[in-house]
Formats: sequence, C-alpha cells, structure tokens
Amino acid sequence: MKFSRALSIVPALAAGVTAEPVTGPPSHIASNPDASSQSTLLSRIPTAHESAVLGRRILALTPLGTLATVFPSSSSSSDDASADERRPAGLGGVPIGLMDYVADCEDEGNPTILAINIASSFKNVRAGSNISLAQAWTPRYAPDKRIKSGAASLWEWLFGTEDDNTPLDHHNGADSVPYSAANLPRYSLLGYLEKIEGDDALKAVSSCFVKQHPDAKYWLPGNQIHESEFVRLVVTQVYWIGGFGDRAYIGWIDSADWKNISRKEWEAVRLPGEKKGWDEWRVEI
Repeated sequence: MKFSRALSIVPALAAGVTAEPVTGPPSHIASNPDASSQSTLLSRIPTAHESAVLGRRILALTPLGTLATVFPSSSSSSDDASADERRPAGLGGVPIGLMDYVADCEDEGNPTILAINIASSFKNVRAGSNISLAQAWTPRYAPDKRIKSGAASLWEWLFGTEDDNTPLDHHNGADSVPYSAANLPRYSLLGYLEKIEGDDALKAVSSCFVKQHPDAKYWLPGNQIHESEFVRLVVTQVYWIGGFGDRAYIGWIDSADWKNISRKEWEAVRLPGEKKGWDEWRVEI
C-alpha cells in the first residue's frame, strides 16, 4: 500500500531540517510539550509561521465556517434587539455559533463574507458583539491507514484496507467520520467586520464569491429578497490547532504574519488528504 506525507511543507520552510515521521499514539493532544521534553519527540513540531502558511491554504480552500457572536443584553438599545420579539428571554450575553459562507477574495488573510442583515450573527454584531470565525480542514480522501487502537478500526472491519481512495462524500455514512478530525488542522480567527466599499472592489469580491458559492447570486447586494452587504473579517488574532500536540503546533499565530503569507507560499504546500494514499499517523516535515 502506498503512503504519502500527511503534512507537506514547502522545502524552503523546512530547510536544513530532517526528522523521522511520527507513527505512534500522541503523547500530547491538546497542547504542545514543554521545551525540555521536545527533544525526545520523533519529529520537529512545525513553527507558528509554517502553521500560518497551512492556515492560509485552509482559508483559500474551505468555503464554510462557523461565525460565533453573543446575543445583546435585554437592556440593549439596539433596534435589532428590541425588534426581535421572537427571541426567548434570558439570552443576553449567551454565545451562538452559526454556519456561514466564506471566501478568500482579497488574498490578505481577511475572509470575505456576504452579510445578510437579518441573520442573527450580523444583528448581534450591530448590537455590539465581538465576532470570530472557526474553520476546520476536511480531507478530500479518507486515509489509507487509519489511527486505531489495538483492535481493527471500524472502517477496516467493514471494508478492509485495500487502496481506499474513495472521495469522502461517496462513503455513504458507513463511517460517520472516516478520518481523525482531532488530528487535523483548524483555527479560529478573531477580529471585526468591515464593510467592503468601492465599485471595483465590490465587483471583484462579488465575482470571486459567486464563483465559490454559485447560489449566493440570489443574495448579492441589491437583491429583492434580503438586504445584504459584503464585509471582510479583519483578523486581529489567530488561534491555531494543527493536530495532536506532539506533532503539530498549537497556539497563537501573529496576525501580521498571517496576513503577510503570500499566495506563492500557501499554493506550495499540501494539507492531509488533498491527495490519495495518506497515512493518518504519519507526519513529516
């Protein structure tokens, strides 16, 4: 069976670094080991910059995300809050996360969002809420080799292990999550919404956004259904979880570094499961 890198970093990022692949169970899951114990690891943990490059690729390739906001207090003077008579009592200060369409249309690390003004996320922001965007990488293909306990994995028990290169959306739910989501990269972008203005800018982001989300053409600014506008999430903080802590970086990424990653950099790397034949345990730099 053919195996390939579960994490591929452009050689320039890892120049002069050699490491054996990690193939055993994780010794650190939710955090990185301290400096004194990192020397015992079988593989070098990627840097925050290398992680930022991978994150920018996720942003470019991932069309959905979860926007998290907080409901305004009942004493808010916001017209949206007072007009929302259907909202149950006692939700002031309670967070809510909702899926939304996202695109990387300005190539500066600030996600582009088509804000539907009636939607709860944007009503909460107008009432004074902070906002964050969470995105997780979803591999296109299930791995050839699954993370498992001593017993055979459910996937292997049901289907065997021969060259399982079927796209994930063709698995028909046989394995509810046919990969280790905990071992894959994800992040949360914290920031604020800023309206995109200017005819040229709006024309460019509209074309980009509809290419990513064809059905969004029905909700573009000026439509007859809902009032809407294009906004960018101006990123001020980035929290990254690259996977298990003994083989991936977990922690904060400098927002300036995040925004300064070039298209050339993120196009040169590959994420786990973009191609067939990847090993879920194996991480190489």
